[in-house]
Amino acid sequence: MISRESFAGWLRHRYVWAAAILLVVSAGAVVLVSSASSKTEPPDLHGQIMNWMRTTLEEADPEQHNHAGHDIQQVANGEETKPAVICGVHVYGFEPAEVTVLADVQTVYGFHLCGVAEQGRPWDWAVKLAGPVIIDMSTEPAGIEVVEATEDTRFIDRLRQMFPAKYAELAEKEALEASEMADLRRRYDSAAGL
Repeated sequence: MISRESFAGWLRHRYVWAAAILLVVSAGAVVLVSSASSKTEPPDLHGQIMNWMRTTLEEADPEQHNHAGHDIQQVANGEETKPAVICGVHVYGFEPAEVTVLADVQTVYGFHLCGVAEQGRPWDWAVKLAGPVIIDMSTEPAGIEVVEATEDTRFIDRLRQMFPAKYAELAEKEALEASEMADLRRRYDSAAGL
């Protein structure tokens, strides 16, 4: 027969081992979770669209991006060059809205604010390209259509003609988020050599 004292010692020893095992397992779980979260995950679809939209607008030829002032030339070392175009973007939505993969997106509705980064020219004096924009992802190169007023149509009416109602409503109220604007200004200053 086991005495009460030896049974209590055995039980206490068993609890110590159980606590030690739990401690090791939980520490391992913390390491696993932190290492999994430190890996760079691909951005969500909205983030992928923003990155694609920003790159597309920054690399667009003047013929594609029909804003005035996009074809500014600057002279560097006696050669004419095109200054960098640095853009910030906001995505209102995309069609088809139910897709979950970037390759399946056909049309993006958003807002863009781009600055033409001429060397030494501060942001406040830069040529800027801004407004609601539609990008057709189904063509190569992507089709870029900027919402602009015409002789016969006011800007707001043109916006409502070109954008689906749910995105036009957003376009009337939203532009760039503060973090996107801060990133735009930082990248512009760098490109302009400021």
